[in-house]
Amino acid sequence: MAEQALRALVAEELGRAVDPRVAAIAIAIAARHPTAQAVLYYGSTLRDARLDGLMLDFYLIVGDYRAAFGRAWLATANRLIPPNVFPFEYNGLIAKYAVLSEEDFARLASSRTRNVSVWARFAQPSRLVWAADDAARNRAIDSVTQCAPALLRAARPCLPDRIDPLDLWRGAFALTYGAELRAERNARAGSVVDAEPARYRAFTLAALQAAGLSARCDADTLTFDHAVSAGERRHGRLLWARRRREGKALTLLRLAKASATYAGGIDYLAWKIGRHSGHAVTIRPWQRRWPILGAITLLPRLVAKGAIR
Repeated sequence: MAEQALRALVAEELGRAVDPRVAAIAIAIAARHPTAQAVLYYGSTLRDARLDGLMLDFYLIVGDYRAAFGRAWLATANRLIPPNVFPFEYNGLIAKYAVLSEEDFARLASSRTRNVSVWARFAQPSRLVWAADDAARNRAIDSVTQCAPALLRAARPCLPDRIDPLDLWRGAFALTYGAELRAERNARAGSVVDAEPARYRAFTLAALQAAGLSARCDADTLTFDHAVSAGERRHGRLLWARRRREGKALTLLRLAKASATYAGGIDYLAWKIGRHSGHAVTIRPWQRRWPILGAITLLPRLVAKGAIR
């Protein structure tokens, strides 16, 4: 029952209309890949409702990697270090899309993984812009419904027993931002919530109940029925420390892989870091020629400058 209430909220949000240009890009992305099942739109351009001059973010969900790519090495790369990410340009707009199979999407959206990347992103607002059919649409909704409970379940040991509902989400997202190499400033996790406070308030109790966390909300205070013990908090901190180590290592692997699978990937990396951190990043000609080595040598300098954390 609790999950059904959350699923209804998720389904309504995913089904909201998008700019027709976003829908056109989603259709074009799906058309590139056999076995395409769904295309989800998320990220800063959805929050800001601005498209021109910015990069739009999509996830393409496919039935089978080998059929979707037609090339064994791309399918293997997507299986071993998901997702593959590709640039896309359509009708004057630029975008990127990440590819996951339905199986991997369902797994990475759930508490079955310590990897935060999918459940952190899709605990935030998104839109299901295109689906192959009703069955594919329902499977995508089911996976996205897992994301907010996975986020809050993981964050709970590190959060107070009494907390403002918006601070609940801010704290949870701050933990996930710390578990990846990020170019965004420290305030980014809060700004994500502050962009749609009413949405997060509406999702709070349903997401907590679906996560198996009982709580009550009076005015602006959320009180958990079960106080977290010192042992549970210690275990939670250790688990998040492990997520940070694994997440940052995985980000490095993805960046190295993207240098081979993403045309102009090192230039995109520089653009994104510059946009979010305010640090200008210069790419040398040899780094474009040897992008994997270039990315590896670039990262220590960026960390030292504080451009990524």
